[in-house]
Amino acid sequence: MTKTHPRILALFDVDDTLTAARKVVTPEVTARIAKLKNQITVGVVGGSDLVKQKEQLGEDVIHTFDYSFSENGLVGYHNGECINKTSLKEYVGNDKLNKFINFTLLYIANLDIPIKRGTFIEFRQGMLNVSPIGRNCSQDERDDFEQYDHIHQVRAKMVNVLRAQFADYDFTYSIGGQGGNDYEIFVHDRTIGHAVKSPEDTLRLLDTLFP
Repeated sequence: MTKTHPRILALFDVDDTLTAARKVVTPEVTARIAKLKNQITVGVVGGSDLVKQKEQLGEDVIHTFDYSFSENGLVGYHNGECINKTSLKEYVGNDKLNKFINFTLLYIANLDIPIKRGTFIEFRQGMLNVSPIGRNCSQDERDDFEQYDHIHQVRAKMVNVLRAQFADYDFTYSIGGQGGNDYEIFVHDRTIGHAVKSPEDTLRLLDTLFP
């Protein structure tokens, strides 16, 4: 079927946009995307790998969307065909990565914060996901740290230190949550960013923009 407006691209985040955070997409959202795909070009972009994207959006995600970008765009598919695949390690080099990771782990080790668990750095194709308390924490612990961090600015201070220490690295730093790793796309002068808080918000916005 020929799209009505093929040059219009709607690019979606995953968590809290197409799905609830870390949850699976609902049939309602899948059906709405299929309808939208008849009108315009649709794409999805996320920081997780393609395996995780498939877990949340379905095994056929590279066909459900015209464009599918995982690992912050370093792995890209168009109409089910791989069009790009690279990695942070190839771009930066192993020596620089080791220096950054070693420094960050030492910084976290010296942090005086209420709890620490495990998996403080998760290496992905397109990013390093750094967690001061560790990604093995429970959801309750994550929520508690969010409140603690709001007061003590642990992550913001760490980002400032990393920016200064590795000023010669071509890295972009984003703090998770609002203004996360999709923020650069959201504010780009070639896009019109729309803020939503849930899949339900997304459906309402789509009904307004593309009835």
